[in-house]
Amino acid sequence: MTNPQWTDVDQYFTDTIAPADEILTAALADSTAAGLPEIAVAPNQGKLLHLLARTQGARTVLEIGTLGGYSTIWLARALPADGRLITLEYDPAHADVARANIARAGLDKIVEVRTGAALDTLPRLEAEGAGPFDLVFIDADKVNNPRYVEWALKLSRPGTLIIVDNVVRNGRVATAHPDDPAITGTREMFDLVAREPRLDATAVQTVGTKGYDGLLLARVVDGTE
Repeated sequence: MTNPQWTDVDQYFTDTIAPADEILTAALADSTAAGLPEIAVAPNQGKLLHLLARTQGARTVLEIGTLGGYSTIWLARALPADGRLITLEYDPAHADVARANIARAGLDKIVEVRTGAALDTLPRLEAEGAGPFDLVFIDADKVNNPRYVEWALKLSRPGTLIIVDNVVRNGRVATAHPDDPAITGTREMFDLVAREPRLDATAVQTVGTKGYDGLLLARVVDGTE
């Protein structure tokens, strides 16, 4: 589902209050040239992630799903000089592109790209004592969204903000689709969040250059709030 007016409005927002710069433009261009799927967040959505991280006062960020590092750059730019961002990418070729983009942005001192299946990498982070993270951004394979949220909780603290991308699935999330693992995983995630007393959450629908989709935002609480 697309609408030219949505794209026009997104472009207007981007041009006026979330303009791209050479670093971000190059990150997208190099990702496309390397054959990565063009599924990075839209510029105004990247700016939203940046503002949420700054509003959160985040010093540590965990990102699950790096792709070419576009959203990583937006998030890392919100961190202080001694901040830390760990981003997890399944595909080694994607990770190489992301590392180059992050280095060109001058953020390689605070960003670490780890390669491999996130469900293998996340237990290692826990064993290393890498958390708690102030913000977790989940934008990876949707079938594993419930597991990613569970791990986000393990690596968080009260006050951590968890953001999950692509939760509307072009409107199809409202109805069960057993033949679509992405929708099944996303619905299981919503069920998990709904029954989890440590999460206070909402979801919003979005339209724009990325079509019809949306975000889940969840704040970790202590279970008594």
